[in-house]
Amino acid sequence: MTDPDAPYHAHIYYDPAERPAAVALRDDFTRDPAILFVGAMTDRAVGPHPIAQYEVHFLARSHDAVIAAIAPTGLRALVHPLTDDDLADHTSLAHWIGEAVDLDVTVLDPPGFNRGVARFGGADF
Repeated sequence: MTDPDAPYHAHIYYDPAERPAAVALRDDFTRDPAILFVGAMTDRAVGPHPIAQYEVHFLARSHDAVIAAIAPTGLRALVHPLTDDDLADHTSLAHWIGEAVDLDVTVLDPPGFNRGVARFGGADF
């Protein structure tokens, strides 16, 4: 069983036509007390993410509720834990909602050093 206090991220992806749905979902997340941080909408590629996205930070105990909020929107999302292995977090430990996005994994931190853990709940890309 996962520690209920383990940190998680969701990356919500959108294209220009999906932006209104992404904004509506983002607004819902900003009102949810279980969500620790909602990042700015980034309308360009950033980090390993080749298309527009924003981050949502939450604890493992909210995992199922976050997935349930994203799924009916039709938006694509990557949901993953934050461990000491950034590559695994974004690949083998990740859960995709909708069609997967081809990430640029070459920019991810090496195992044992995950800057995402340090910025959990506090900053976006």
